[in-house]
Order: sequence, then C-alpha cells, then structure tokens
Amino acid sequence: MKPLVVVPVFIFMTWVGFSGSVFCQRPSVVNIGAIFTFDSVIGRAAKAAMEAAVSDVNADQGILNGTELRLIMKDVKCSVFMGSIEVFNLMEKEVVAIIGPQSSSIAHMISEIANGLKVPLISYAATDPTLSAKQFPYFLRSTQSESSLMTAMADFIDFYEWKQVIAIYVDDDYGRNGISALDNALERKISRLSHKLPLPVQFDQNDITVLLKQAKSLGSRVYVVHVNPDPRLRIFTLAQELQMMNSNSVWLATDWLSATLDSISPMNQTSLHNLQGVVGLRQHTPESIHKKAFLSRWSTMQQRGLVSTGLNTYGLYAYDTVWAVAHSIDKLGSVTFSVSDKLIDRNESDMQLEKLKVFDEGNLLRKKLLETNFTGLTGQVRFDHDRNIVGSGYDVINIDKMKIHTVGYWSNGLGFSVLPPETLKGKKNNKSELDQKLQDITWTGGKTEKPRGWEIASDERPLRIGVPNRSSFVEFVTEDHNSHKVHGYCVDIFLEALKLVSYDTPYRFEPFGDGRSNPSYDELVRMVANDVFDVVVGDVAIVTNRTKIVDFSQPYASTGLVIVAPISNPTSSAWVFVKPFTVELWCVTAAAFVMIGVVIWVLEHRVNDDFRGPPRRQLITMFMFSFSTLFKTNRKKAFAFTVFKEDTVSSLGRFVMVVWLFLLMVITSSYTASLSSILTVQQLSTPITGIDSLIATNLPIGYQVGSFAYSYLMDNLRVSRSRLISLGSPEEYEKALRQGPSNGGVAAIVDELPYVELFLATNPDFGIIGQQFTRSGWGFAFQRDSPLAVDISTAVLKLSEDGKLQRISEYWFCKPECPWKTTPYTEAHQLRFISFWGLYLLCGTVTLVALLVFMYRTVRQFVRYKRRQMIQSLPSSSSSSTTTTRCSNVIYNFFDFIDEKEEAIKKIFALHSENPQINVNSARST
Repeated sequence: MKPLVVVPVFIFMTWVGFSGSVFCQRPSVVNIGAIFTFDSVIGRAAKAAMEAAVSDVNADQGILNGTELRLIMKDVKCSVFMGSIEVFNLMEKEVVAIIGPQSSSIAHMISEIANGLKVPLISYAATDPTLSAKQFPYFLRSTQSESSLMTAMADFIDFYEWKQVIAIYVDDDYGRNGISALDNALERKISRLSHKLPLPVQFDQNDITVLLKQAKSLGSRVYVVHVNPDPRLRIFTLAQELQMMNSNSVWLATDWLSATLDSISPMNQTSLHNLQGVVGLRQHTPESIHKKAFLSRWSTMQQRGLVSTGLNTYGLYAYDTVWAVAHSIDKLGSVTFSVSDKLIDRNESDMQLEKLKVFDEGNLLRKKLLETNFTGLTGQVRFDHDRNIVGSGYDVINIDKMKIHTVGYWSNGLGFSVLPPETLKGKKNNKSELDQKLQDITWTGGKTEKPRGWEIASDERPLRIGVPNRSSFVEFVTEDHNSHKVHGYCVDIFLEALKLVSYDTPYRFEPFGDGRSNPSYDELVRMVANDVFDVVVGDVAIVTNRTKIVDFSQPYASTGLVIVAPISNPTSSAWVFVKPFTVELWCVTAAAFVMIGVVIWVLEHRVNDDFRGPPRRQLITMFMFSFSTLFKTNRKKAFAFTVFKEDTVSSLGRFVMVVWLFLLMVITSSYTASLSSILTVQQLSTPITGIDSLIATNLPIGYQVGSFAYSYLMDNLRVSRSRLISLGSPEEYEKALRQGPSNGGVAAIVDELPYVELFLATNPDFGIIGQQFTRSGWGFAFQRDSPLAVDISTAVLKLSEDGKLQRISEYWFCKPECPWKTTPYTEAHQLRFISFWGLYLLCGTVTLVALLVFMYRTVRQFVRYKRRQMIQSLPSSSSSSTTTTRCSNVIYNFFDFIDEKEEAIKKIFALHSENPQINVNSARST
C-alpha cells in the first residue's frame, strides 16, 4: 500500500512545481507605453528614437531572454485633457511602465494616476523641477532637471557680471517653475530678475509683439527666453523687426532653442540669420563610438525618408530611456496585475474601472529603475536621490553667421571650461573665477565686446528724474514757476556728472510738490523704490532708512545736523588776557618761573659775574632774568631788552635753559592761539551749549518742513513731538528765533548744515551751537541695482577731483572767503595744566638733575678744600672747639665756599699743588 500512496503524492508535487515555474516566468510580450505629442519638435525625434530603441532591444539576445518588448504610443496633442484620457487607455493595455510625457503640465496630472496604479513614469523631456517632489514617487526623469539648467544659466549671467535680467517665458508649469528656479539661482549670485514677462501657452504673433514692446520699455537688456520649442523662432524674428537685437542687448535661450535648431534640416537653416549673436544652452552628451554610430544611422534614416527631423538631445534621452526600462524589466522575475479593491468598491457606474489594474511588481520595477547604471548614447545612465538622471552638464552655443558654434561647456562641479566635462573628471571640483573660461562670443550687435546689458533710458522712455519743488532755500533745487524749468545747485551737479557718463541718457525732470511748501523727502525716495521715478535729484540726505529701499550715489556734498541759536558779540573785558589759562595753570607757570630763576642763580653764581654783587642786586637779577626768558628768542632782533642782558655761562645752566625755553615756546604759542580765539569767537546769548543740553531742556525746537531732522529727533533722540515746531522758510527761522520760547518762538533750530550756512549769510545775529552731531551727505537716489548709480558716483568723484564741485558751489552761494563761512562755534575751553604736565615734568626733572650734579661737584670741591685746610691747621685749635661749634663752622664755611667764585677756588688748588706750605686762608685773601 505504501508505494501506491507515494506515487500520487509525487505526481501532485511535480505538477505543483511545474505550475509554479510557469507562473513565475515572464510573459512572452511585455507592454510599455509612451505618451507624448507626435507632431512636435521633441515628439518627432523621440518617436523615431524610441522605435529604434525597441527594435534594438528586441534584436539583442542578451536582454529580456526572448521576451518581446512592445511599445504602445499615444498622441496627446499638447493637451493635458488628452493626456489624462490617453493614460487610462494605456493602463488598460497592462503596460508596466510609461515613457513620457514631454509636457510638465501633463506629467503633473498623470503622475498621480501612476502613483495609484504603481506604474513607473519615466520622462525624457518633462523638466519641471517640482516633479522631483516626494509627492510623485513613481515619476523618474531621464533628462536633466531645469534646476540644473537654470543654475548653468545663472552662472553664465554672473560670468559676465550682469545684475538685472528680464525673463520671457510660457505661462505653464514648465515656464513658471523654470523661471522660479532661475530667480532662486540668480539670488545666490547677487543678481535678480527685474521683470517676469509671461506668454500664453498657445501664444500668437500679437501676444509676442505686445510682450516685446513691454520689454523694450524696461531698463534691462539681458533677456532669457524660456518657452517650448518653436520651429518658426517667432520671438527672435519679431525682436529683429522691433530693433531689439542691437549691440547693447543680450539674448539668452534655454535648451529649447538647441533642441529646435538640432531638429532643423541642414538644408533649411536660413532662419538662423534672425538668431545672430544669440547664446543658448544644450544638454551635453559625451562623444562615443556608440553615439557616432547612431548619428550615422539617423542620417541614413533621413536620407531614406524614414524620419523627417534632425536628432536632438531629447531624442537621445528617449532612446536611452527605452533601454533603461528594458534593463529593469530584465531583472524582474514575473509581471502580474491585479484589480484594486478600491476600484471594485467604486465600480457602480459605466466607467468600467475594473479594466484598470494595479501593477503588482510596480514598486520593484521602480527600485530597479533607480538602480540603473549603464552607458548609453547620452553617457552614463544613472539616477540621483531626486530620481533625476545624473547629467553631464551643458554646451554653451553661439549662433554667428548662420552657424552654430560651441564656445564652451558647463558642469555643476567645475563651472565653465573650453574642454568637455568628461575630460576634466580627474580634476577636483573648483569653481574659481580664475579657472572659468569661454571662447569669444559674437553678440547680437556683431561685436565680441561684452554688451552693457542695460539701457537706462531712450527717446521713447526718457529717464524719469524726480526733483523736490521747494518753497524755501530754492538755491538748492526748485522749479521756476514762469518757465517751469528746474534749476539749482543740485541740478547743476547732476547735469555735469551726466556729461561724464559714456553713453547718451535722455531725461525728463518731474517736479514733486506744489511749490508752496517743501515736500516730504521720505515720500519722494519711496517713489523711486515704487518705480514712479528712476532717480531723485535734489538735496536728499543719505540716511539709514532710505538706503534700505534705494541706492545712493557718491555724496556730492557733506552735511549733518547742527543747532542754530541767537548769539551776541561781547564787549572786550579788561581782564580778557588772563582767560586763556586756568588758575591752576597760571600758578604752576608762575612757580616754574621762580624755580628756574633760583636754579639758574645757583648754577651761575660761582661762574658768572652777572649773578654776583650785593644781595639786593642778586635778588632782582634772579627774578628778572627768569621773566626775561620770555623774550630770549628775540634778543638778537631789533626787539631786544638792554636792561636785562644777563646770559648763562655754565654748561648746566645752558642745559636747563634749553629745556625751559622749549617749554616757554609751547606755552606762549598755546596762549596766543587761545587768546585769539577768545577775542574773535561769537558768544552765546542762550544757555544751550550743544545737543545734549538742548534735549535736557523742555524748550521748543524748530525744524525744517520735509527734512529728516524731524524723524531723527523723535526716533533717535526721543524728543517729544509737542516740542517740535515746523518751520518752512528762512523768514520763519528768523522770526521764531527772535521771539524765543517765551513768546511763541523756539529756543533753537535743528537743521542740516548747508541750509544753516545759507541762513546765516543774511542773519549774523544767529550762530551754530556746539559741534555737528550727525555726519551725512547729499546724494542722488536711484532704484535698487541701477547701473547708472555707479557711473554717476564715478562722475561725482571726478568732478570733485577737478574742482568742479567747488566752482558750482561758489556760483550758487559764495566764495570760500565769505564771512559767513565760519566754522561752528565751540565752547571756550581754557587751557588746563593737564594738557602740559608732561612738559613741566620734563623741565622739572632736567632742572633737578642739573641741581644735583651741581651740588655733587660743589660738595666734592668743598670736601677737598676742607681736608687741605685741616692739614695746615694746628692740632690745638681743632681740639678746643666743641662738636656743635664745628658743625656750625662747617655749614657756615660751606655757604661761604659756595659764595666764592669757582675761579678763585681753582686758583687756590693750583697754588697749593705748586707749594704745599702756602696757607689756604692766605691764598684766599690774595
């Protein structure tokens, strides 16, 4: 019985195993879908390329192991609606993957369907960077993303240092998101998209004309065109007709242009004359034997009439995409589909949702696709973490003389180079500016010099210059009410600077304000930021809040806030001569005179007959010599004193006199300067001495209408608004100051220095109090990143160096020697001892050292003298005196010795050395 039981079991297991092996086998035919627009620049090349790829895959025995790859293609005719319909038709065919679409808008729609049915979607042309979001896990991109394309474009713009760009783009997902990526890339380069000009998806010639006329009225002349491939090149044709492709313009195109040009038959490239000087980007595909063979094959297909278009890079990517899908399918063990429970639950209508099946191995196929790594026509085919193909960079192409020239290459790691990226793989990634190179480019004007890339103004759109229509201080800037011409100091400087700019700039002055009161300068500057004016010319102070919204030129005038208050010229005081020094300094100086007199007398008494004689005469000589040193430097001139003609003889005395005379020179010079200032400076008739004392009071403060002084006093110095009184003219200034705070006027006025100087020219009863407490300047306000701001700043510096600014100022106001051009009043500070203590210390130290040296020498002579005197004296006489008497005698003898002339002492020593028997006292008497 056991054998009979075993045989059926064995047969059953063999059948199960055989059935399982059949079930796990790949079907004989695997369907893949392709959804794109057949009749388009990209579609025509992609269709033939994919058909060739499928043919090559099926002919290759080393892949798919005999399984046929069948390509089902659907034409969506550039319609999102048709795309959503055709994708369901493909799903009913149980396709394991869909290649395409070429449109980013369609890709957004069908990616959600691919997610639901787990069918990988691999696009060779949908470049919208937002498709890389995690929202679309089944979307893979087998071409380079626009984020990479726009990074290359931003690098190119930065390479030529253009700061403002105008974007012309098609208003769909592809255009909007691509330009958004360019905007982000430019921000990292400190450049910006000044304007974004969208075109309708189905734009016509009229739409292009309106948009180009709008672009022509703008300042920037760097245009980036990002639209769908257009065989008629309508944008550039109309730009030529509107004379927008001149030597001052730059026309850049993304890779749509290269795809269009590569698709045009070489026999039909006459339209290239409209592209003279245009620069574009082309996806770089490395040269290889396989690629050359395919290009030759494509050429043969064209000659046989099998294809009607040239091969562009999108066709190459479409070919590699088919192979990537084939390699991934080859790694699958089985291909099965199942009906989704969610679709069954909702199958209550006639939509036949049961025909839509979920691809069971869809997630596995997606993973295999992401692991793809082989060498195709476009180079190495592999995907990054964002499911984008790892690109090889871009070619930089330039159309010149109806030919397409490759002038360089761009790669993400190395930037621009004249060598293909694959030849630089061994180099370390380095985007150093020194390594960035491109061949010479012929621009739209036919020149190789870099275009300026912007045009500030033209005859159709002159420079809009806003000027404040002032009612006071009209010398600076205002509008003449009769002739309606704008004139003034600020206007003349701007016009002179504009003459130094190397290009023609038509302009139009537009007064701001009613002329009856001064306008708000903050509002005027905001109008520049809001594109109402291109520039503001006037007495506009450069302050922090304004620099945040506009760019200023180099300051053409220095300014700052000062305080104006009433002053008076005091009558001369009988004791004004003592004011330069403080009491302390006078006392120290007097003590120094006495000290020098005493020290010089001590040093000179033994050697100089002028310092000897009766005590009364010596005392007079000692003090008068000291004070007469004030005139020592003039003794050899006609101005000399004959009464006090003493001079120093000893070396120590002369050494002390050198230091003393140096101190006197500094002291007398300082005294003279201080006294001159006291006698000439205007004196205040107000207790206000500066901005701190003004703020500390509760007195009203005047300010000029429209000036930034109002906001500065309130916001920075926290002055109460109730204390601030607006004044509109110099007449109101004078009236308010004369009335004073007690009669409805103001205690002081805070205003900018140029206005104050002009006011003081006709009002000498007022003056500037304290120091200028802010530092600023007047400049011309421009829109952000305006190139004209740099050129005007350079011109202002040149005007300053040439002295033209000074001459304009003299013409409008006054010559430099005008009496009102005085320096601001400074509080009269007396000279203090602390400023000179170093000199006095030096003089005292030298005097003390000289005195010590003198005493050392004198004591040494006295000791020698006493020793010789003691040797000659009798022993009895020396022992009979007491110790006190001896000390008194020594002191008396010392002073008596000092009183002796040094010449007599030296004579005694000389005689004693010749005859030791000579008595010292007798020698002294002789």
